[in-house]
Amino acid sequence: MFFDAIYVITLRDLKRFSREKPRIVGSVAMPALWLIVMGTGLNTIFRAGTGTYTQFMFPGIVAMTTLFTSVFSSTSVIWDKQFGFMKEILVAPVPRTSIALGKALSGSLQALVQVAIMLFFSPFIGLSLSPLMIGKVFAIAFLISFSLTSLGLFFAAIIESHEGFNVIINFIVMPMFFLSGALFPIENLPAWLTVIVHLDPLTYGVDLLRGAIIGLNVYPTYVDGVVLLFFAAVMTLLAVASFNRRM
Repeated sequence: MFFDAIYVITLRDLKRFSREKPRIVGSVAMPALWLIVMGTGLNTIFRAGTGTYTQFMFPGIVAMTTLFTSVFSSTSVIWDKQFGFMKEILVAPVPRTSIALGKALSGSLQALVQVAIMLFFSPFIGLSLSPLMIGKVFAIAFLISFSLTSLGLFFAAIIESHEGFNVIINFIVMPMFFLSGALFPIENLPAWLTVIVHLDPLTYGVDLLRGAIIGLNVYPTYVDGVVLLFFAAVMTLLAVASFNRRM
């Protein structure tokens, strides 16, 4: 019953996601625009190691795609509450933990679809990704997306309106993205900014992606992995707790 509920909820959300073609196109078009316009524009004044700024920026754009797709997939909870579907799920004889995990899994898989689309851009910017590298990117993206979807679910469970959810999430998501080092190197920053960057969990996800894609790491891989696993565990527990107590 527990795993059946996870499967059904995940499948339902994925089917709904597959029917929303404008959403899929829009969530890929914006990162692609950033990559093409900003990457091309700043290539002439920025060099990262032996590569171009576009190549340096590409892992950050993959993280950006993962971040926004994951977090905003949680709006399905608010839709389900408003249309009464969530009430029907909650009165069913299934653990509420399975509902939260099903939602988190569906959001993570939606993010992986977007990441797969973004990886098609890699040859056009001079990056050649081996099957092993692609596998690493998907594994890292899944860990990032599961934790961020759980973060979105935590707020979606306690917020009743789309307007309130969007305000709160944008207040969290935008600083998380801009302070992650997705768009700039995090070495040699001012001390006060370095502290904030180190506190941003997405920083370690971007660092892992950059290491997997272009071989540039600021932190040891095990540090990135431990921080992301800890963040994912905490966010998952918060999401499960919010469904058990607030819904």
